Amino acid sequence: RRLGGRREVRAHPACPRLGTLSIFIFSMSLGCGVPAINTDLNSMFMIVNGQNAVPGSWPWQVSLQRNGAHLCGGSLISNKWVVTAAHCDVMTTDKVVAGMHDLKSYREKVQVLRIAKVFRNKNYDPDTFNNDITLLKLATPAHFQKNVSPVCLPSASDDFPDGTTCVTTGWGRTKYNARRFPNILQQAALPLLSNTKCKRYWGKKFKDTMICAGANGVSSCMGDSGGPLVCKKNDAWTLVGIVSRGDNFCSATSPAVFARVTKLIPFIKETLANN
Repeated sequence: RRLGGRREVRAHPACPRLGTLSIFIFSMSLGCGVPAINTDLNSMFMIVNGQNAVPGSWPWQVSLQRNGAHLCGGSLISNKWVVTAAHCDVMTTDKVVAGMHDLKSYREKVQVLRIAKVFRNKNYDPDTFNNDITLLKLATPAHFQKNVSPVCLPSASDDFPDGTTCVTTGWGRTKYNARRFPNILQQAALPLLSNTKCKRYWGKKFKDTMICAGANGVSSCMGDSGGPLVCKKNDAWTLVGIVSRGDNFCSATSPAVFARVTKLIPFIKETLANN
């Protein structure tokens, strides 16, 4: 089941645009994956039953909005590109809101960014959620500042082993039957699981283009879709997964499934190179 969701939000006009940057050069620099504000992993709990994130601590997290309502999460990978999930069905009429922490705040210095083009992976399968990735090219580039900066991308050969502690963030429900989505960005630390362990839970539904994490009292839930699963590599946060699916009850004892970014790097490289 996909984890998308909607809620009404309020946002502000975009900041001035920046020039184009090479995403892969940028991802190898100190400019990515290093928030101005650090978060202690040991203090994190679950998105389900949630914990508020520290403002500005996950500056690549964006809110994808339709008609003023939160639709899905996403991640800035440069000032002109956002990664999200294919099942979010993002359209060019939707908006990307960067720098947001509280969905109902009027005082935050957020940037409302227009989408020029949507590139959904042609191999995406809506039945299995295989290849669940979409790239958004921004018509209005993001302006990097304290609460807006990109996450690093992994290389296709990077390995993030079983048991690695990573973090997922989003505005998804804190309980599967919650009537409302949280206004404040939520965060959760959770361990990666090996493919073998993931297949014990998901069976044939689990594909090699997926990665799973959790089953330790931590989970993602409706409204988190498209958001990041990040792990530390060389002291920088790296995008390892894209929130994709979970069980019907957002169970904290079943692992959530993410699109595996290392397997999707060829799609990302090709799309950015051709556009």
